[in-house]
Amino acid sequence: MTERLRLKKNADRRLKAGHLWLYSNEVDTVATPLKNFEPGAQAIIEASNGRAMGVAYVNPNSLICARIVSRNPEQRLDRSLLVHRFNQALSLRESLYDKPFYRLVHGEGDLLPGLIVDRFGDVLVCQLNTFGMERLAEVIVDALLKVVKPTAIVFKNDSSGRRQEQLERNVEVVYGELPESVLLEENGVQFTAPVLDGQKTGWFYDHRANRAWLNRQVEGKRVLDLFSYVGGWGVQAAAHGASEVLCVDASGAALERVSGNAVLNGVEDRVSIAESDVFEALSALRAEGEQFDVIIADPPAFIRKRKDITNGERAYARLNREAMRLLGRDGLLMSGSCSMHLAPERLMDVVRGAVRHQDRHGQVIFQGHQASDHPVHPSIPETSYLKALGVRVYRD
Repeated sequence: MTERLRLKKNADRRLKAGHLWLYSNEVDTVATPLKNFEPGAQAIIEASNGRAMGVAYVNPNSLICARIVSRNPEQRLDRSLLVHRFNQALSLRESLYDKPFYRLVHGEGDLLPGLIVDRFGDVLVCQLNTFGMERLAEVIVDALLKVVKPTAIVFKNDSSGRRQEQLERNVEVVYGELPESVLLEENGVQFTAPVLDGQKTGWFYDHRANRAWLNRQVEGKRVLDLFSYVGGWGVQAAAHGASEVLCVDASGAALERVSGNAVLNGVEDRVSIAESDVFEALSALRAEGEQFDVIIADPPAFIRKRKDITNGERAYARLNREAMRLLGRDGLLMSGSCSMHLAPERLMDVVRGAVRHQDRHGQVIFQGHQASDHPVHPSIPETSYLKALGVRVYRD
């Protein structure tokens, strides 16, 4: 490898601390012009004094212009390294879970920046979110076939990150044939995952542990699942003894999946659906005098970029406040956020404000995080994004 990308003086501090990203304003573009690199090309990263610091793939058109793939300047990201990293990732998941339903590769958390792989038994769903990974698409498939031996591989390349990398968005089966239904099991409950036309890879494994905790609180309770998607929270609640579950989502297609997943688990008599904007549904339920014992408020990211923080925090506050209005005298709110830009203490502030707005008392009895198959890179705060608070809300 002869290509080299040199950093400005003192721009190597984050890399020394373990971070994997380089920003375009950290590059010495006089010594090594970014415009000379093809998107996705690999290069040796050098400190300002010429010392090699590792290998990265480069995209001159992105704010994050390079991502480290190895600290060894002699090592390229190729089939050999991919097989090694996939084996490491598989070994971790097999030590954590006894069934093959999990996130197999979590980007930077598994030292494979830009790559997501979710496993649904013998089906793998991949997201290649960067030019560097896009250029290795065929090699990634070959390495996954060697390590996991799936019967089908899907590329679900429709994320917003690809747009930022100036990549086209597409969804395709790149190996094998998909079964009629792609099944998964989580916390003893079965689901079908819409891997071709659903959100993200079709499922959100990151809340697995948080749902497991809530499942122990719902027996005999009336449950409201907001932003239910395909019923990850609500159907599990019914399967674990909830007396009644109402799933609310704006997507009719997602709610059809809720009904199908309820039938799959024999709880269709206790799961109902409502297609609606969630905030409109909350107003309507309040007008009807409805109350629930448990409410799940796990919305999509209200804060996608830093500029969205103010408006996003207002949206979280409104959601939590309106949800609490529907809790009975001694109810439980599960408040979630997948917005990386919402700090954990700010979600706590949102909950505190919502409790006081109702002139009630709150007790945070559970604080959750992303599941273990979504490992956090200790030098990259951005890889720690998921938050969940279980809050008992009561009156004197």
